[in-house]
Amino acid sequence: MTENITSVGGGNRPDAGVSALKGRTGAGAPAETRGKTTIADGVVAKIAGMAAREVPGIYSLGAGMARAFGAMRERVPGGGGGGAVTRGVKVEVGERQAAVDLDVVVEYGVFIVDVAGGVRTNVISAVERMTGLEVVEVNIAVDDVHLPDEEEQAEPDEGRVR
Repeated sequence: MTENITSVGGGNRPDAGVSALKGRTGAGAPAETRGKTTIADGVVAKIAGMAAREVPGIYSLGAGMARAFGAMRERVPGGGGGGAVTRGVKVEVGERQAAVDLDVVVEYGVFIVDVAGGVRTNVISAVERMTGLEVVEVNIAVDDVHLPDEEEQAEPDEGRVR
């Protein structure tokens, strides 16, 4: 029998960047502990990104250039708009723990300290609940404040020629 073990690939191992949860094996072991579960860094980043966006007062995630490139990439057909969830999110996953770094843009008028506290609480809760990893820190960098008059104006759909 083995204990529950969480490990992350590192160095030259082919499974670098994934968290492996391994349970007891054998006929007497419960079904949920037979086998190995791996959690990739990208999964933790997506969970953290979604949890951060759920907090009122968060306008978007990502620093200025990342948001600009992401907006361009989303407009290009086949440009991979799926990266928007992890834009502004960096994670480090260890054997049993994870650390999260977030770049956020807040709405004008919100109390930034409260919003940051809400983001920390939501991210920690979601990552720990969904992965079983202990979140040791959530670092938040507020990169910008979205002003109400900064709404992105959509380009007209009609062409130049009529």
